[in-house]
Amino acid sequence: MIIPMRCFTCGRPLAQYWEEFRSRVEGGEDPRKVLDELGVKRYCCRKTLLAHVPAIYEVRKFKRVL
Repeated sequence: MIIPMRCFTCGRPLAQYWEEFRSRVEGGEDPRKVLDELGVKRYCCRKTLLAHVPAIYEVRKFKRVL
């Protein structure tokens, strides 16, 4: 899966938060609370994690053409 490695705005590394964030939100926790507990304070970093859509599942449906 392609995950956000860094914040697109400020450049802060975010990859270490992705798995825990995703699993806790899918488990029913409030994303705001999860981000606060992970220590993600900047709104640009929060936006990057909240808005990420795992598009790899859509992309891999297509065959590679050379």
